[in-house]
Amino acid sequence: MERLRAILRRIDGKGYKAYKDLTGVYDFGFFHLSIDHVQGDPFAAPSRLSVTVPAAEAALPAGLRSNAVRRVALEDFLGRAVAAAIGRHARGRRGIGKSGEWDIATSGQQILTRNSVLVTGTGVEARLTAGLPASGRTIRGRDAEEMVLEELPWVVRQALLHRSLDSQRLKQHIESAEDQDHLRRLLAGEGLVAFVADGALLPRRSGIDDRPMDEEAVPFRAPESLALTVVLPHAGPVRGMGIRQGVTLIVGGGFHGKSTLLHALERGVYDHIPGDGREQIATQASAVKIRAEDGRAIHEVDISPFIANLPLGRETVGFSTENASGSTSQAANIIEALECGAEALLIDEDTSATNFMIRDARMQRLVSDDKEPITPLLHRVRELYRRNGISTVIVMGGSGDYLEVADTVIMLDNYRVRDVTFEARRIVGGNHTLPETESGAPLGIFAPRRRSARELNPVRGHKEKIDVRGLSTLLYGEYEIDLSRVEQLVDIGQTRAIGLLIRYFAANHAGTSAGMVEGLRRALKEVEERGLDLLPPWKSGDLALPRLHETAAALNRIRRA
Repeated sequence: MERLRAILRRIDGKGYKAYKDLTGVYDFGFFHLSIDHVQGDPFAAPSRLSVTVPAAEAALPAGLRSNAVRRVALEDFLGRAVAAAIGRHARGRRGIGKSGEWDIATSGQQILTRNSVLVTGTGVEARLTAGLPASGRTIRGRDAEEMVLEELPWVVRQALLHRSLDSQRLKQHIESAEDQDHLRRLLAGEGLVAFVADGALLPRRSGIDDRPMDEEAVPFRAPESLALTVVLPHAGPVRGMGIRQGVTLIVGGGFHGKSTLLHALERGVYDHIPGDGREQIATQASAVKIRAEDGRAIHEVDISPFIANLPLGRETVGFSTENASGSTSQAANIIEALECGAEALLIDEDTSATNFMIRDARMQRLVSDDKEPITPLLHRVRELYRRNGISTVIVMGGSGDYLEVADTVIMLDNYRVRDVTFEARRIVGGNHTLPETESGAPLGIFAPRRRSARELNPVRGHKEKIDVRGLSTLLYGEYEIDLSRVEQLVDIGQTRAIGLLIRYFAANHAGTSAGMVEGLRRALKEVEERGLDLLPPWKSGDLALPRLHETAAALNRIRRA
C-alpha cells in the first residue's frame, strides 16, 4: 500500500503514460489489489483493477455458495453491493474524460452468471474499472491517491466483508434465486410451460426502464380454473396460474395487458432480483420469443415446413437470403429455435407477419393453394405440439380462427386474467374450418448446418475486432451483427460474451462434424464448467453468460461477404 502511495506521488504531474508504472499487485492488509491494465490516455477505456479478499477476511459462510444457483446469486449480490458502495462513497469525476470514476459491471433486474465478482473457497475477487485522473494528459496523483488508497478500501470493507453486509437481504436474495430455479425445474414435470404467481407485478415503468411500475400496477391474480399451488424450498406454498403445455392463446382488447403478460413470460427464462415483481414467474428455460424480422440474413435454413413452391423453383429446403421478408424471417426464426431445442414458442401478433400467421377462407378462395407458397402457422401449430412436443403461447386479438386450435384461451380484461376456454369452444362449436390433416414438410428433422472457421475470422484489417455498440449491435471482424430483434437478450455483457463465444467456437468446434448448434452447445458447456474467463485473452469483468439461442442467433445473422 505504501509502495503504491510512493509511486503515485512520484508520477504526480507527469505525462499520463507514467501511470503504466502502477501495474502490479499491492497488499492492503485485508485485501490485495492487482492493477491489471492501465489505460493509455484519459479518453481510452478505463483501467482494469481486481481486488482479492481472502476467505478468512471475507468470512462468507460456505452455505451461501453450496450450489451453483446460490453462488451466482451471492456473486450478483456482492456486485450490486460494490456498485452501491461506489455510489455512496466515491467522489466521482475528477478531471477530463472518465477521470476519477469507478465502475463494476452488474446486471439489471435479472440475476446472471457474470465474471465481475467471483467467489471460491479461497476468497472473493471483484473486478472493477477506474478512470485514472488527469488534467489534460497530466497525472493528478493526489486524486489518484484518494481513489485507490481511501475510496477503494472503504468500498471493499463495506461490500465484500460479510460483517458489513445486510445478512437478511443477502439471505433473501439467494433464497429467492433458488426458489426461481426450483420453480423453473418443476414446470416440465407438472405439464407446464410457465407459472405466474399471485401478486406478481408485470408492468414495467417504460420500454427503456425494466424496473416495476411503481404506481397503478394491478397485481396478478390467477383465475380459479387455471390456479395451482406449487411448493418452493423457501417461500413454501405459492398459488398462481399454470400455463399448460399445448397451444395457449392470450386474447383481449387493446391495451388490456396481453403483451405485458407475454413479455413477463419472455423474461421468465431468467431469475429476477427480489422486489422486481417477476421473481415468482418462471418459463421453460428453452422458451424462445418468435417474431418477424424483415431484412435479416438467413443461411441454409430449411423453411419448407412453412414455405415451399416459390416462384421460379427457388429452393426452400436450404433457404438463403440477405434480405428476408416478414414471412420467411419468421419461418426461419421458428426453425432455428427448434434447432436449438426450444420447447416453447412465444409469439405476439403485433410483431408477426400476418400472412405467416393466417390466411382466411376468403383469401383461400381468391388465391388457390397451388399459388400460395406459405403454410400459415395456424395450420401447423397443433402439429408442433402433437408430434414434436413444442408448446406455443400466442397473443392474438385479430383472428378467431386460432380459437379452433387452442387448448387454453386466457383473456386479459382491465389487466385481470379470465379463463375463457369454454366460451371459445362454444363459439367454435362444430364449425371446424381448418384442414383435418397437416400438410407440408415434416417438422423437427434438421440436417446439421455448419459455419466454417474461415468465415468466422474476427480479424479486421490487421487487428482482431470483437466489440459491442450497446446491447443490440455486435461488431465481429468485418461484420456488424444486428441483434435488436433478438428480444431475450437482456445485458450488454451477454452481447460481449457472444462475440467471444463465436471466436471460441470457430477455433475449437467449427470444423467438427457435429454442426453449428451442437458445436455452440459444447462451447457453452465448456464455459459453464470452466468459467467466462475461458473466453477473453486478458482478465476482464464485463461478461455475462448468454443462452444457446441468443448465441446461435448472432451466428445466424452474420451476413456473408
